[in-house]
Amino acid sequence: MKHAFVFPGQGSQFSGMGKNLYDTNEIAKELFEIANNILGFRISDTMFNGNDEDLKQTNITQPAVFIHSVAAFKTIENARPEMVAGHSLGEFSALVANQTLNFEDALKLVAIRAAAMQKACEIQPSTMAAVLALDDAKVEEICNKISNENGEVVVAANYNCPGQLVISGTVKGIELACEQMKAAGAKRALVLPVGGAFHSPLMMSAREELAKAIDATTFNTPICPVYQNVTANAVSDPNEIKHNLILQLTGAVRWTQSVQSMITDGATQFTECGPGKVLQGLVQKINKETEVNGVN
Repeated sequence: MKHAFVFPGQGSQFSGMGKNLYDTNEIAKELFEIANNILGFRISDTMFNGNDEDLKQTNITQPAVFIHSVAAFKTIENARPEMVAGHSLGEFSALVANQTLNFEDALKLVAIRAAAMQKACEIQPSTMAAVLALDDAKVEEICNKISNENGEVVVAANYNCPGQLVISGTVKGIELACEQMKAAGAKRALVLPVGGAFHSPLMMSAREELAKAIDATTFNTPICPVYQNVTANAVSDPNEIKHNLILQLTGAVRWTQSVQSMITDGATQFTECGPGKVLQGLVQKINKETEVNGVN
């Protein structure tokens, strides 16, 4: 029986996020102020008072979700996770929770990651789409077919839970894929309101930029394993964690497989730290027997 802590990614932001933590907890307030100083502007003001459009900008969204998530975790008295995982961006929060990274270094990496991803999005128009109620293998087959026959980039990007897979690629590739997914029996295939093809080869320029920053950052031996997106396996070696974190930008988020691995390794309770309840819902869809709760 193990307690797993999980951390959300981009998309869980909302106006007013983190304000209650800031107002009621001194540890959280101090983290927000440290973040404001590191970033060189008061991101806390945008989080607390900004509108949805303000919070949608990648260079705001990613640091905001990270800061909120770590602050939520730090408010848990005597929290000592036995395993951690994060969805995409959330992996950085997870690495602070298991003490692989300190807060300051992780925030700097998140800011570099966000800026690099934004830049990559501007290089080539690209997008993502959610595919519902279609077998993973069928989704992968259609993506491969379009890539091979049409020369468009289309890949499976986020394995969120059984029957919910997000694909990523060029605008044309995603359009073709959505048509073929529906024809193959998908309940829905919806283009998402995102600015680029995250977790696809189209993020290669961002990956190269992030790799330099990660290589120059100290990663410590963690107090517990992190189940990383690209492998869905427990990892404790700092060099392996670095390697997988770099690969994550162009690789798939294997969330379904990560949660299944954690349960196989003894996880019975999952606590989501950060804005929203998305991961709590996904964990329950992956395995209804698990106990889930959240701190936000």
